[in-house]
Amino acid sequence: MPSPHPLPLAAGPPAAGPAVPAPRTRTWVPSGPLDVRLTVLPLRRGGGDPTFRITPDGAVWRASRTPAGPGTLRITGTPAALEGQAWGPGAEWLLDALPGILGAHDDPAGFVPRHRVVQHAHKRHPGLRLARTGLVLEALIPTILEQKVTTTEANRAWKLLLFQHGEPAPGPAERMRVMPDARGWALIPSWDWHCVGVDNKRASTILRAVRVGARLDTFAALSPLEAAARLQTIPGIGPWTTAETLQRTHGDPDALTVGDLHLPHHIGYALEGTRRSSDEAMLRLLAPYAGHRHRAARLILLTTHAPPRRAPRLAPNPPTRHS
Repeated sequence: MPSPHPLPLAAGPPAAGPAVPAPRTRTWVPSGPLDVRLTVLPLRRGGGDPTFRITPDGAVWRASRTPAGPGTLRITGTPAALEGQAWGPGAEWLLDALPGILGAHDDPAGFVPRHRVVQHAHKRHPGLRLARTGLVLEALIPTILEQKVTTTEANRAWKLLLFQHGEPAPGPAERMRVMPDARGWALIPSWDWHCVGVDNKRASTILRAVRVGARLDTFAALSPLEAAARLQTIPGIGPWTTAETLQRTHGDPDALTVGDLHLPHHIGYALEGTRRSSDEAMLRLLAPYAGHRHRAARLILLTTHAPPRRAPRLAPNPPTRHS
């Protein structure tokens, strides 16, 4: 079945000046339905994320700091034939990771919709896959920034920090940035954290994480259970942060986000019609999807509405998430 939202084939590589080197390329053909946008959008941190862009020609751009160095990846084509172009020292690494980023390692075997809502979503989005980046530090830092603040605040801090302390993305990706390496994060002065609205607790957690340095990305080779245990040895990193990280680094289909202010209410409203719910109720409702609870939650979020609000929206900086 073709994807309901095919990624249109771009007309060709963007115009670039003579100083831009030719990209390295790779063509990859998925083995089944694939919705590229739905698969990669969880990797974006807000509409202004300087590491992620979808251009009018349909191309998906990502700027990453890989174990081999900074790199830029551009994905074009249709689910029948996708092409990756990459620039920078991390180009080969990104091209090797391309299938995983597009959900090649995602195995939905054993996933059986148990609710009408989930069954409808599953039929409507056959091309949904769970991305696997293999880049733990890249997923972990913006997730820490999201602890106990609104998503808008966290995305703003991520954007400002990358423009202040990151570096231009390799290749022709205008105004895209590669995040700092572990040492670069460690050297950010306390005043800069304060200026972008990051409190001392979150900044300190990031500094503890980057002390682990390049070893963090080796966690991608571990099972989700082992990686979760290693991550939670870092003070300030708990189940919420771990789940949000493993969803992106491992494409873990069972990494359900527990400790979120909104998710239990959304799941409860979709499956039971209750306006207010709890983590315990959410876990009970999603128990039939053991092994695929995150997949079930994503499908529910794609096709249902959150419960109606009974009060005005919270002002910025409410406590919304655990660690």
